[in-house]
Amino acid sequence: MRLALIRRQFSATGGAELYLQRLLQALVKGGHEPHLFAESWEGQLGGVQFHAVSAAGDRAQRPVHFADAVAAELTKHAFDVVFSLERTHRQDVYRAGDGVHRVWLQRRRQFASWWRRPFLFTGAFHRNMIELEARTFDPANTRHIIVNSDMVRREILAHFQFPASRIHLVRNGIDLDRYSHGRRSATRERFGVKPDDTLLLFVGSGWERKGLRFVLSAFHRLKAPRVKLLVVGKGKPPFAVPDGVIFAGPMSDVEHAYAAADLLVFLPIYEPSSNVVAEALASDLPVVTSALNGASEIITPGKNGTIIPDPRDTDAVAEAIRFWIRQRGQAEMPPKEELSLERNVEETLAVLEMAAKEKRR
Repeated sequence: MRLALIRRQFSATGGAELYLQRLLQALVKGGHEPHLFAESWEGQLGGVQFHAVSAAGDRAQRPVHFADAVAAELTKHAFDVVFSLERTHRQDVYRAGDGVHRVWLQRRRQFASWWRRPFLFTGAFHRNMIELEARTFDPANTRHIIVNSDMVRREILAHFQFPASRIHLVRNGIDLDRYSHGRRSATRERFGVKPDDTLLLFVGSGWERKGLRFVLSAFHRLKAPRVKLLVVGKGKPPFAVPDGVIFAGPMSDVEHAYAAADLLVFLPIYEPSSNVVAEALASDLPVVTSALNGASEIITPGKNGTIIPDPRDTDAVAEAIRFWIRQRGQAEMPPKEELSLERNVEETLAVLEMAAKEKRR
């Protein structure tokens, strides 16, 4: 197959980037001809033809300008399949890895302070994203959609007239080998955590969306001096941080943080399917997360995690943490192959090949 793949900003880090990098490797290995359309690409891969797409403008205009520029560039080529990881004007397959923008706006308004709500989402950026999203989810412009959770599938069906039969669930995958070699003792020593302390873990940047304030509130309710909380991610520590909270900043070796911890606590107000849940499970770490995280679907409640219906219910979160402290070392993890990036790439390729066959008819 001759394929066009679209990603506006492509770097060597990030869940979507790792997914695309592995997919490109699989395409090259399989004898396919992949072309990547992006503004820039760090760490280019042999066998992939890169097309630099210029998209000038401010934050509000740049996504639209990129979609326009890609559409113009694609007219110069012929491809068996156009596969976009961005909201663009026309594609054979779209991966809705960012979820549904209008649902994210609804969640943010729902969880914002009352005095902030009138000032939210009035700018050009959100108007442009909603218009671009409507174009992307128009079945006349997109033949197939890949979602990474049933939650996102339901959101698309609720807000757009897109055929359910053309939406395909392909759950995220991770590098299993990376999360099987974490250093527990050395990492706990690095952060001053004693061997018999219980260490909770939060991983993520963009703390408003990912619910750090709820995690901190639940941690404060525990009032347990032998329990610590390690926060990994970019951002400034908020005020009134409880004792026992350790802000590590971003960690390039985050696999060691999972190995050091006893429980992941992650309470987003909107996440299509967060990789941190799969990373924790691959590290044999149970998870407490919110039902507003599509990755909660891979948790078996009571066996390897707890799903909290509303992240604001910090009493329920604290009780779930106490439960997993009592169950320390007793969690039953899902089969590792269900979490693998290889499985994810294989299922993605199957959708692309199906789209290519339909296009040839």
